[in-house]
Amino acid sequence: MTNLLSKTAVIHRPSNERFHSRLNWLDSRHTFSFSNHFDPAWTGFGPLLVINDDTIAAGEGFGMHPHRDMEIITVMVEGQINHQDSMGHAEVLRAGEVQRMSAGRGIVHSEMNRGQSPCRLLQIWIAPVHKGLEPSYEQRHIDVGKAWTPLLNPDPSQGAMAIDRPVRLWRAQPKQGQELILPAESGDTLWLQLINGSVQLEGIDGDAPDALQCGDGLGLRNQRNWTLTSQTDEADLLLFSLA
Repeated sequence: MTNLLSKTAVIHRPSNERFHSRLNWLDSRHTFSFSNHFDPAWTGFGPLLVINDDTIAAGEGFGMHPHRDMEIITVMVEGQINHQDSMGHAEVLRAGEVQRMSAGRGIVHSEMNRGQSPCRLLQIWIAPVHKGLEPSYEQRHIDVGKAWTPLLNPDPSQGAMAIDRPVRLWRAQPKQGQELILPAESGDTLWLQLINGSVQLEGIDGDAPDALQCGDGLGLRNQRNWTLTSQTDEADLLLFSLA
């Protein structure tokens, strides 16, 4: 796997350069190589291997399929998805909820939109530290505010979920004109993913864009003094701390 971390201090992934899968029931954008889409320059950012932005038509979805040795995070953006798996879970994941699934030594699951309208979700794959773990599942509603709200944290007592990798993940929905700075707990390897809206960027060294638009991603190394300002009331973004 090509390690994007070794290339430069700033990696920009514009929304319109992502891979695109389109079926009559699925519209999916892939930040990194996925399925039949492969580019050796875009096989992940450290342990962050997949960010898929999926819109699934009502009554459709992914039938039973296997996974193993992967930490899978689903962030629901709009609508709902019905989850069923070989561990015995049959759950409905709704907008505002987050799902953590540790595939471990192997699971089979399905994701079907049983709602009345299309749903949108981000599915994220992170490489675990250990292989062959006992599979596990967790989901919860997490109220996201204008500031950085933790979704993943190595210490689950912080109100977030933990995976088999010391990764932190925050989500924020700032209002227009609001400024966000880097969380104090973040490390030196970061990925910023814009779900909706647009944000202005300041204080990033190197060849960085002045702004990010819906669907854009930005990888950062050793960048500690940057800020972002929401340009819309619809801004919605994820921030990963990977190391």
